[in-house]
Amino acid sequence: MRVIIVGGVAGGAATATRLRRLSEECEIVMYERGEYISFANCGLPYYIGGVIKDREGIVVVTEEEMRKKYNIDVRTKHEVVSIDRESKKVKVKNLDTGEEFEDSYDFLVLSPGANPVKPPIPGIDSKKIFTLRTIPDADRIIAEIERGSREAVVVGGGFIGIEVAENLKERGLNVHIVEMLPQVLSFLDKEMAEFVHEELISKGVNLHLGSAVKEFKDKGDRIDVILENGKTVSGDFVVFAIGVRPEIKLAKDTGLSIGDFGGIKVNERMQTSDPYIYAVGDAIEIPHCVVDIKVRIALAEPATKEARVAADNICGIDSKYDCAMGTCVVKIFDLAAGATGLGSQLLKKLGIKYDSLYVWGYSHASYYPGAKPVYIKVLYSPEDKKILGAQVVGYDGVDKRVDVLATAMKFGANLVDVKDLNLSYAPPFGSSKDLVN
Repeated sequence: MRVIIVGGVAGGAATATRLRRLSEECEIVMYERGEYISFANCGLPYYIGGVIKDREGIVVVTEEEMRKKYNIDVRTKHEVVSIDRESKKVKVKNLDTGEEFEDSYDFLVLSPGANPVKPPIPGIDSKKIFTLRTIPDADRIIAEIERGSREAVVVGGGFIGIEVAENLKERGLNVHIVEMLPQVLSFLDKEMAEFVHEELISKGVNLHLGSAVKEFKDKGDRIDVILENGKTVSGDFVVFAIGVRPEIKLAKDTGLSIGDFGGIKVNERMQTSDPYIYAVGDAIEIPHCVVDIKVRIALAEPATKEARVAADNICGIDSKYDCAMGTCVVKIFDLAAGATGLGSQLLKKLGIKYDSLYVWGYSHASYYPGAKPVYIKVLYSPEDKKILGAQVVGYDGVDKRVDVLATAMKFGANLVDVKDLNLSYAPPFGSSKDLVN
């Protein structure tokens, strides 16, 4: 059996290594158009900030390790440009030499990922505007800082934008965040995001909310970001991070089915509309655990699970992907914010009735040194009290509460079920009656 994997990073690399664990006989070939087959793109902001000191800390598995340890034929700087489903062949282009050749497969796995969104804003092609998706992207931003840049404008207040802003600030730069919405971190409801705004402002980050970018003006040594509201924000460079778009061109050109939300359509076994072609990672649509909809979740945790399911089924193991809730957490200087399930905006959009409750307390017993405030919002069905979503913001213990609530929700818990959870307790770690209860 010969398996070709298109794309590396979390989904592709995890598929390849799982395949090898299941079969020593399987021929595995990976084509990756970038320089690195597997790297921690979630760690790139911290590489820019110097928290992760060495490049080796970002590279998860090298080409050489893949070859020697897993006996996988890895070819970086190679792009799969077309797929012939009838003959089960792919056309591959060597990006160094321009040479094109064909390769055949028994099964094909697509892990193309997603690309940074770059809308047609005047001036967006300036060399002073950077995106952050790969190690070379991070290298370019670091080089810009080392050239003496002291002020940066981050466009976008999502995960990457917030993490980049923090790490640039920690490197001593004056930092602006421009966000077209009236808040950062759209997975949070507005009142929960206010805690994040306060933390950013207290750390000296300049927030410009509620206005989109109208134009960029490159002035040589500086760049102006002109907003729709008429305001101008200036910096030495810009990091553009308004989100990502799934890379579906190859799948679309091949005639594979595309879902309603713009991702590759797959079944519970990660098969596309062609049973010999699987897809995993940021480019696919998967079921949501709380409501009967398909969603695109560009996070590493779902990607590695999808990879396992795809590899299992290729090797004849009947494995199925269940669903995801978008469970997440992000660091904002000393603060953390996390969420799982649905927020109020999506619930309203879907026409789902809900009520909310708020709880606040401390990360552990208030009398024990170091106790920090934690705030929880739970959204639930007024009929059966089933939990539909939860958001947690605080200075310690946020990830624990998010994960407990996510686990409870996965098994259909309602408010009474959560009240009766038996959670661990000792004064340094929690309270006798935890915030979740």
